[in-house]
Amino acid sequence: MSQIKLAPNASGSGIFTLESPNSNTNRTLTLPDAAGTIQVSGNPISGTTGSFSGDLSFNSGYGSSAVAYGCRAWVNFNGTGTVAIRASGNVTSITDNGTGNYTVNFTTSMPDVNFSIAGYTVNPASRALVFGDVNTYATGSIRVNTGYITGFNGEATSIDATYVNIAVFR
Repeated sequence: MSQIKLAPNASGSGIFTLESPNSNTNRTLTLPDAAGTIQVSGNPISGTTGSFSGDLSFNSGYGSSAVAYGCRAWVNFNGTGTVAIRASGNVTSITDNGTGNYTVNFTTSMPDVNFSIAGYTVNPASRALVFGDVNTYATGSIRVNTGYITGFNGEATSIDATYVNIAVFR
């Protein structure tokens, strides 16, 4: 029969605490025999903090687990007048470079410029179909343009969009 052993480290001074939850539901924590995955039965773990390496995979009812590719940065901002961030994650600021041209500055840089962005812009006042266009990729920022198509040959007019939404995936 396997045993659980708690042994202090002579050079460490921290305290490692194991607490039982305030619950009437049993939980099982399965540790791998070597490098691998810790498995927890019951409800999902919430309130977890810390750094984890490796791939995050989950099933979510699709029949098999697959790697989840997380959003590394996102922002919803007002691109008219004084540019203002409404909400964001891993974005420090927006630089207004002129009409319909913005730089989204990351809090933590991307490891390289091989990331992908998704975006959506809206300008209710113009009632025009607004487009977003990537101007420059950099590890610490992404520069984007917003505007609308004015002709059949792809002519475009830059405009400041009321709602600019950008998500960065890597």
